[in-house]
Amino acid sequence: MKNLSKLMVLATAAAFLLAGCAKKPTQEVNTAETAIKGAVEDGAAIYAEEELKKLQDDFAAAEVEVTTQSKKFFKKYGKAKETLAKITTDAAALRTTVAARKEEAKNNALSAQDEAKMALEEAKALLENAPRGKGTQADIEAFSADLKALEDSLAEVQQALDSEDYLGAVDKATIIKEKASGISIQIQQAIEKVKKK
Repeated sequence: MKNLSKLMVLATAAAFLLAGCAKKPTQEVNTAETAIKGAVEDGAAIYAEEELKKLQDDFAAAEVEVTTQSKKFFKKYGKAKETLAKITTDAAALRTTVAARKEEAKNNALSAQDEAKMALEEAKALLENAPRGKGTQADIEAFSADLKALEDSLAEVQQALDSEDYLGAVDKATIIKEKASGISIQIQQAIEKVKKK
């Protein structure tokens, strides 16, 4: 009976030691970290900033949990492993979301580029029909110079598209469109002014 008691005490002590030596989830940490890096490389910081921040915050919390558990005698990494697995899954889903948002941004940029080109063409066509005369020559030259500068800046839109800076391309194209439309309005007003005379 004494031997059985000793055996049970030893078995219980061995069980506690094994529980205390739970394996640190190093592989899970590395996998989650790699998944987040992949999402960042895909452009999550631009196209899914909030979702990326949540992943990074969750990862930081999981690392704190791993560190906290590693200092305890009885280590329990279950919660950290669960969080890390979720982060890995969410990061993969985020990469899909980023790809869709990036494609949408690309289409928006191409549309904005087309609208800028159309606004420029419209302004150039109006300038061709602008009233010519002694008092309008300086205005026509100024409009021509402005339109030339806008046309030259279309190359910047294309460069942004080529470098996959779709949000930057939209911004540049929008500025060109607005300025060209502004010039069109001024030319149209000049044409109407001459017609009234």
